Amino acid sequence: MDVAHADRHACAVSTATASLTTTLSTAARNAWAISPLGEGVEQYDGLPATVLSDAPHRRLSRYDRSTPATAARPVLLVPPLAVSARCFDLRPGQSLAAHLVAGGRSAYLVDYGAIGFADRAMGFETWIDDILPTAIHAVMADHDAEAVDLVGWSLGGTLSLLTAAAHPDLPIGSLTAFGTPIDYSRIPAVQPLIAADRLIGSRAMVVPTAVLGGVPRHLVRASYRAMAPRRELTKAVHLARHLLDTEALARTTAIDDFIGEMPGYPGRAYHQIHTRLMARNELTSGVVNLSRDRAVHLDAIKAPVLFVGSETDNIADGPAVRAGVDVVPGARYAAADGLSHLGLVAGPRAAELSWAAMDDFLAEVAEELLV
Repeated sequence: MDVAHADRHACAVSTATASLTTTLSTAARNAWAISPLGEGVEQYDGLPATVLSDAPHRRLSRYDRSTPATAARPVLLVPPLAVSARCFDLRPGQSLAAHLVAGGRSAYLVDYGAIGFADRAMGFETWIDDILPTAIHAVMADHDAEAVDLVGWSLGGTLSLLTAAAHPDLPIGSLTAFGTPIDYSRIPAVQPLIAADRLIGSRAMVVPTAVLGGVPRHLVRASYRAMAPRRELTKAVHLARHLLDTEALARTTAIDDFIGEMPGYPGRAYHQIHTRLMARNELTSGVVNLSRDRAVHLDAIKAPVLFVGSETDNIADGPAVRAGVDVVPGARYAAADGLSHLGLVAGPRAAELSWAAMDDFLAEVAEELLV
């Protein structure tokens, strides 16, 4: 072996050794980071935001901007019940809030905080008559706007729809509902509950939650995980296969952290969800009976409405969401197929699918104001 060849061989061995060392180091570092003793592969404290008010169950924040907003109307992000408000700011690249800010909009978030036994009397009325109208007026005052664009996810969209219907004169410029189910008969996951309700009755079905004051946070978290059994069963294998892919690990652990922060459902609100939305499927009729003497009519909604759904959403699939165009006057539907339920607002492909549909809708609504 000549000297030049020997040098090349030694260099190749050295490069391979260095590459192997780097690979093993990365794998070991990531394995430790995702272990129970680790601190995670990514530290994300969320977008900088200013808290405008911090009353119980209605904390209102404005995401900070380095330059003035170019969009005339602000956006209020409305999370669902029993879900962490970080759904709109999950992590870098998966933040609807960051997308809105980067697009020149002033973005606000209402956060309900922790829900406990003491909150068992909170029902839909609490949100549609108090929490959301108060937030809308506060956003208008802070932004000096004439109307607010609402963007809700899942039951956050339901709360937004009911608010717009119950108070049609509220200054709501538009309403975007991501993954908001309207026809619960089209959701496979809730059919066992509906069947049980028909067998033993709604009163018996809600006895446990009445005793507990709602659905405890641990049960909510377990139920959410059960909605995606394949993910849960294969998660360990997925993590092992992607020990060298820090980005993939960051996405997975961010979702796990998000699920781990889910609060519970207040008793009255859960009873309304079970009896009115699931068992009686009242949203499809366009009339939701909040109580014996109060009904909310969806045809009273004046604001333009966009429903965004996905055929691959295992919690509220496309047909369940698309049904909204049949009950809300002038509503339209945009398909973002290929995304999961959370993926609609926080998926890696949301920017090109669901967020793009929202952007087009908001731009169209803004243009209509100028005509």
